[in-house]
Amino acid sequence: MRSVSVFGATGSIGESTFDLLMGQGGPAAYRTVALTGGRNIARLAEMARTLGAEIAVTAYDDCLPDLRDALSGSGVVAAAGAAAIAEAAARPADWTMSAIVGAAGLVPGFRALSHGGTLALANKESLVTAGPLLLREARRHGARILPVDSEHSAVFQALAGEDLASVEHITITASGGAFRDWPLDRLARATVAEASTHPNWAMGQRITIDSASMFNKALEMIETREFFGIDPARIEVLVHPESLVHAMVGFRDGGVIAHLGTPDMRHAIGYALNWPDRSHLPVGRLDLARAGSLTFRAPDPVRYPALRLAREVMEAGGLCGAAFNAAKEAALDAFIAGRIGFTVMAEVVETVLERLSASGDLGNAPGDLDMVLQADRAARRVAADVMTARQGS
Repeated sequence: MRSVSVFGATGSIGESTFDLLMGQGGPAAYRTVALTGGRNIARLAEMARTLGAEIAVTAYDDCLPDLRDALSGSGVVAAAGAAAIAEAAARPADWTMSAIVGAAGLVPGFRALSHGGTLALANKESLVTAGPLLLREARRHGARILPVDSEHSAVFQALAGEDLASVEHITITASGGAFRDWPLDRLARATVAEASTHPNWAMGQRITIDSASMFNKALEMIETREFFGIDPARIEVLVHPESLVHAMVGFRDGGVIAHLGTPDMRHAIGYALNWPDRSHLPVGRLDLARAGSLTFRAPDPVRYPALRLAREVMEAGGLCGAAFNAAKEAALDAFIAGRIGFTVMAEVVETVLERLSASGDLGNAPGDLDMVLQADRAARRVAADVMTARQGS
């Protein structure tokens, strides 16, 4: 029986993973090692009971009593905190879903690789902040990383059987988010509620706001560079409002292979779960006649400054990815809390990168995970100082 773990089980990716596991036999087909979640304790406990997990972990220590109560009599061990999540990730599993949002998913992903299984990677921050280290860790333990972002799964599938040397460009698509058609002068007044509504995808709040700012696509550009080893100049982004074409790979013979599908993350999750086979998935089938047309346009650099920052990060290398992500997370926290405006997020990130780069703290390639985590902490401290200064001015 195949063993599985799901980190970030109560988020949108985790829910879709649970749906697929249950649809493919649930506890009769899979031995569930670990599930982790946040404050949705009732749902985490329900999933753990249903799948018969060995351990369920909440990220929050104060939620542990509630989790223990909810799991009482089930035989599922309850635990809490970052150390407990890391310990759960170190438990051997054949297949691990890494769907914790943000830099918090970095350590569990590394721990999961240590037992040589398959890491289904939905946590894009792992590659953005520590790509070379993560890939090296996978090679060291004979583990496999399969991409779960819809764009990178699409590229991975388009490259099956192809020589990467024949690739001229990789194009990842973006819906454009909630504000793709807003007047530019209105963006500064955008509210958290407005930014939290996605036109095509059903996702968590943080990634939905990142879609509106295009910071998610900026991270995905860096992720493309790290995962596929392609020159940044050959990575392109197109705004595709229909969200039916997830990525395209152009080859030196002039041909382009595109991956299409309805906007449902169960495509990419199911592909990673069943790889190298393709199994039936309970997703909508693409009807191009009904869709009528597919449209594309170049992203507006003024509307989406995050894309320019991503190119600068890729060019600089070193620890810039770790600082970029940490500053982005800090700015996003501040926007959600109402402390800064929507357009200020990119300004904060750019200022953090400028200050840390000027100090020389980002130039060295990460030698180990501690260096990445130190850069992360430094960027958060600078971001806090930048935002405090802005509020005081």
